[in-house]
Amino acid sequence: MNENNRLANKMEKGQLHYKDANAIFNKAIEAQESRYFSRGKLNYPGHVPLFTFEKLLMIAGSSLGAYLHPERNEFIVALGESTAIKPVLTKLQTQMLSDPVGRQILRERPRITSTSLDLEKLRQLPDNTIGKTYINWLDREGVSPDTRVPVKYIDDEELAYIYQRYRECHDFYHSITGLPIIIEGEIAVKLLEFMNIGIPMSGLGALFAPLRLKPSQKERLYNIYYPWGFKSGLNSKPLINVYWEKILEEDINEFRHKMGIEQPPDLRNLRKKYFGELKKKKKV
Repeated sequence: MNENNRLANKMEKGQLHYKDANAIFNKAIEAQESRYFSRGKLNYPGHVPLFTFEKLLMIAGSSLGAYLHPERNEFIVALGESTAIKPVLTKLQTQMLSDPVGRQILRERPRITSTSLDLEKLRQLPDNTIGKTYINWLDREGVSPDTRVPVKYIDDEELAYIYQRYRECHDFYHSITGLPIIIEGEIAVKLLEFMNIGIPMSGLGALFAPLRLKPSQKERLYNIYYPWGFKSGLNSKPLINVYWEKILEEDINEFRHKMGIEQPPDLRNLRKKYFGELKKKKKV
């Protein structure tokens, strides 16, 4: 017999004063309702606590939205956070706490922005440095580090930062591999991320995004970039433990060798070659 039934029986038998019984009864009801219907506390600025059913609805809606409209960032953001389940982020947290650089990142909480990186200074670095490679990639692709939105749907404050760190480092993964932001390049980087970092959304993207591609795009991915992504992702050191802001002046080739990351074939050149051959065939 639950607490509510016991209180009701005592009231009926006159074992409780009516006023006191009502107060106890109402308090029990409020406690029960708050357990199921009240939102959790706000753990950091911008935090939006969600009920489990809301997260499930977000996963379903953002999955469909990301599949149909991969160019819309709001779907990608929602899918990433709603599928970033606690065991995955806790594993990353343990990985960072087990590494001196990872611990430093968690202690200092750096953020990657155009201001914190001083993009103009990066443009003055030698061509073989990580920083110059990064800024050249940003300029070529027309993107900015300031476009990464703050995390808000992950409840634990430190786990939210870890996911924010992963999100803000995404462009570095593009730059060190040379992969562009066109859909094939994004899918290849997602596979690298999933195999190395384990973010669920990256795995979902690598699995389902190719379904909507043309045969020529699938062929490049499956024959070239998927084998590369599996190998580099599994064999390279943890990317989450790289303090990018501290190594911008290091040699990019030495860094790739140290991390165990092979640079894949130039995707834009492969596409250019394919379209050139296609054009020749049409003329014939």
